[in-house]
Amino acid sequence: MRNETLKQPAERGDRSRHVALALLILVYTLNFLDRQILSILKEPIAADLHLSDTDLGLLGGFAFALFYSVLAIPAAWLADRFSRVWIITAGLFLWSLFTALCGMATGFAVLFVARMGVGVGEAGGVAPAYSLIADYFPPRAQARALAIYSFGIPIGSAAGVLFGGLVANAIDWRFAFLAIGAFGVLLAPAFRLLVRDPPRQATAAAGQLGLAAVARLAAGKPTFWLLAFGCGCSSLVAYGLMYWLPTFLARTLHMDIVARSQLLAAVLFFGGIAGMGAGGWLGDKLGSRGKRAYALIPAVAFLLSAPLYALAILARTPLETFLLLLLPYALALVWLGPVLTAVQHLAPAGSRSTMSALFLLVNNLIGLGLGPYFFGRLSDALMPTYAADSIKYAFLFGLGFYLVAAVLLYFASRRIARDWVE
Repeated sequence: MRNETLKQPAERGDRSRHVALALLILVYTLNFLDRQILSILKEPIAADLHLSDTDLGLLGGFAFALFYSVLAIPAAWLADRFSRVWIITAGLFLWSLFTALCGMATGFAVLFVARMGVGVGEAGGVAPAYSLIADYFPPRAQARALAIYSFGIPIGSAAGVLFGGLVANAIDWRFAFLAIGAFGVLLAPAFRLLVRDPPRQATAAAGQLGLAAVARLAAGKPTFWLLAFGCGCSSLVAYGLMYWLPTFLARTLHMDIVARSQLLAAVLFFGGIAGMGAGGWLGDKLGSRGKRAYALIPAVAFLLSAPLYALAILARTPLETFLLLLLPYALALVWLGPVLTAVQHLAPAGSRSTMSALFLLVNNLIGLGLGPYFFGRLSDALMPTYAADSIKYAFLFGLGFYLVAAVLLYFASRRIARDWVE
């Protein structure tokens, strides 16, 4: 199980690396499908289990994010020393099993525990994949490869809301969880058979550090903290918006579950692909000219996202909302390719999984942990004043976090060249 091929890596053909990338995208798609499906199913779940907006915010935030973020650290440490493919396989099997169990929930407590189980499994899915991609692709193509891998986010999110909405309308919300969970359980052994752990870069053995050493390394690099907290602020808004947009469409625009799942699926897919593709392309093109670009590109994108999102939230018809959501959603995801590339180069090659996991710990505790809960809690607080429009005004207040994110990323751009590790 231990990866012993830490010396000079053999040349890997385009076919093997592209097959591996395609399967990693499929697994990441399922990762976000399992994560995002809860957002479109909130209303039937709330009606069935008698849940408040605060309860729903906890299910979408802390129930998942706490274990997902914290356990990603030991999973990444293991991935720097053992088979990354085995770790991803085990994670896929576990989170799919708990997704199926969500469909058997009889109350808030059972569903909360099942969502925690999904987070436990997904903890082993992302950081090892970043490390695999960094070893499969040369530095000049890593931002694009990581951005393409991140296509799993919009594809999975779109599939989750569309599949969940259609199945809930045709059958019920429980069957949606059961069907998706079963698919992931069946995919896990196929992934293990078809993907191989590539040899790690030649410097990996010398650069392989312990968890405490990587944590000290991150603590001493201002770029790490500025990137992590900046992207965490943006993720707070992004995760919160995507989780609560179905509720906004239901309460403010009075759309049924099929209509809102179709609208959101289109926004998530087309806006997400465009934003991630643009971020990866810009990161490789401008990053080769200067390291500052890896932070400045997302800073500008965040700065533009806030007012554009406000226009979409204030729109009066579903068509206006759809058209106005596309651009800010795309801009909000531009950061993935450039920033993930930068994080990979804040540590030696042998410790990239651990450094990525530390970054994801901060980013996800803020974004995933606080985002859905923040907007749900604020919506409940604003309900006496704004009634059904309370989630709409919660969105408008929360957009200020994008401005904070832009400032933090700008300061990261001033330090990034000094903290970079080739």
